[in-house]
Amino acid sequence: MNLLVKLNLILILVFALGLVPAAMISRDLLTTNAETQVVQNARIMMETAMAMRGYTVGQLRPLLAPLMEDEFLPQSVPAYSATEIFNALRENHPEYTYKEATLNPTNPRNRAVDWETDLVNEFRRDESRTEIVGHRDTPLGPSLYLSKPIKVSNENCLACHTTPEQAPQSMLAVYGTEGGYGWQMNEIIGAQIVQVPMSEPVRLAEVAFRKLLLVLLGLFVFTLVVLNVLLFAVVVRPIRQLAVMADRVSRGDVDVQDVKVSGNDEVATLAGSFGRMRISLAKAMSMLEEG
Repeated sequence: MNLLVKLNLILILVFALGLVPAAMISRDLLTTNAETQVVQNARIMMETAMAMRGYTVGQLRPLLAPLMEDEFLPQSVPAYSATEIFNALRENHPEYTYKEATLNPTNPRNRAVDWETDLVNEFRRDESRTEIVGHRDTPLGPSLYLSKPIKVSNENCLACHTTPEQAPQSMLAVYGTEGGYGWQMNEIIGAQIVQVPMSEPVRLAEVAFRKLLLVLLGLFVFTLVVLNVLLFAVVVRPIRQLAVMADRVSRGDVDVQDVKVSGNDEVATLAGSFGRMRISLAKAMSMLEEG
């Protein structure tokens, strides 16, 4: 095995040892960045829902109040308005979801399912917790969910949710008396849950990761080619010439031409030493012949 092959094997080994941790770190950073972007999107969706709730309470409900004496209008309910807005969004983007999951809802569509119930109970167990972020698999692919607690913080809510007897008759005519009652002030009764798809961000992260590996590999191949050219010109070729010179001198050919290597490095020093050795050997042989 010649010197150039050994040097190439060493370089490849060093590159491989460096590539493994670099690839792991890069993939982790890209995945983390993708998740951060998805969480940011989820927070924007949550803020949109909160803005819609505020708009409903501040502007729609006062306008609809006179009409609700004879007929209950669900558009006056903040949860209903926010949910309807996102249901319209889901017509073109079904992978995005928003739900105000409630343990004891008035509207049956807001009833929490098993995993949503776990989130609500987690908020009830630790009332200082203001947000939960997690992952789950859905029929449309992996998704990230962001959840915030729904807390009864306005006494006006209790007018409709304390007992059926106190609730407006128009609301009872729509939803009945089975659910949505018994709420108490400062009680956590549900959770706002936004789900954002992870498939596309993860795919883009994987594409970026593969491109990064290809770039690193390309840079390594380019560097390896350049190093091979330089090593051959600066190290390997002079050493091969010195080896040929030493072989010819060892066979008695002391008239062989010296190998000229410019510079002050080790190869140049070695070439100078071989040249002096050849001259000394030639003088010694000449003295022997004269004697």
